[in-house]
Amino acid sequence: MILAHKIRRYRERRLFLPLGICMSIWAGKLAANPELVDIKAVVPTIVVELRYASPHNVTGRALYPAGTRALILPGVGQQLANAQKFLRQYDYGLKIWDAYRPKAAQELLWQLSGKSEFIADPENGFGSMHSWGASVDATLVDSLGRSVSMPTGFDDFTPAATMYYQGTDRSVRTHLRLLQIAMGGNNFCGLRIEWWHFTTVDWKKYVPEHVAKESADNTNAKAAKLKAVSQKGPTSKT
Repeated sequence: MILAHKIRRYRERRLFLPLGICMSIWAGKLAANPELVDIKAVVPTIVVELRYASPHNVTGRALYPAGTRALILPGVGQQLANAQKFLRQYDYGLKIWDAYRPKAAQELLWQLSGKSEFIADPENGFGSMHSWGASVDATLVDSLGRSVSMPTGFDDFTPAATMYYQGTDRSVRTHLRLLQIAMGGNNFCGLRIEWWHFTTVDWKKYVPEHVAKESADNTNAKAAKLKAVSQKGPTSKT
């Protein structure tokens, strides 16, 4: 496969809240985080499909208001820009399924998911790195912005969703590895139980010291290194 060959060459070179209340809190949270930037403003070619702005997520309902933008910390936005630039060389690109997630939305997700072991408890330690603007959920699209074959869909909490693909589909394996190379090569670490979840390796810059310590001490759902990532990532959940 040509793409697989190119990749090899590259590697060789180098608490419950009613929905209405959550929506109103959202606006306040954005106002309290003026440092966040719109991913589409940073990289217009990145496709955005916020799954929590639609029913296509584990809760079966929209958690974000219509028209919600995908926001992220500026430094993380630049990392995404670099990952997108890399992918464009191979006629692929990023699609963002989630980015910054206010704590109110995390609380709603936690409750509506039945307090799933795969969802971060917003009151326990650091909560979700999404709520700090340090994580994104991302997948791969082709040059026309169409989805490509990946291990699973979004919010799939089966063993098939781990970052280490165990299937036999060569195209899925190649697509996942390309995504991981693009993200890992631009200072993101991955989450072992969710192939689509990526956190900046510089996350400690953006969270209070006690939060960072709680993250380092947590033993659940450890993040994992990707290509070109040498720093230990935070322990996290979605």
